[in-house]
Amino acid sequence: MPRFWDPDGTRYGGIPTYPWQMAPDGYLTRRQLRAAGLRPGGQPVAAQILWQSRRLGVRAAYLYRRELALPVRPMTPAKAAALALAMRARRTCPDCRRDAGYVLPARYGTCLPCADGLPLAA
Repeated sequence: MPRFWDPDGTRYGGIPTYPWQMAPDGYLTRRQLRAAGLRPGGQPVAAQILWQSRRLGVRAAYLYRRELALPVRPMTPAKAAALALAMRARRTCPDCRRDAGYVLPARYGTCLPCADGLPLAA
């Protein structure tokens, strides 16, 4: 019997628990739902997968029922515009005020030429 096998939910907080790669069909993680074009839609966690990680200890992935999932909400023009503005802000250097063309590294908070102290070409 695998260590994390508890389909009744008696040992691990009342949630049915399965070992890595042993969950029954019909249960998906959030990422798997998203890849299928679905979202949990307010349903509670139906089950969990537990596994032992060498570095982080016991890890958990929560599972949702596929038949209760709802379709992902479509992107509206307002959401698309807001997302474009947010991404542009992440690419704009606060020192030289130019669009770097990439997301600025959090380590420096500026574009790489400004971080290196190099003069920008006009």
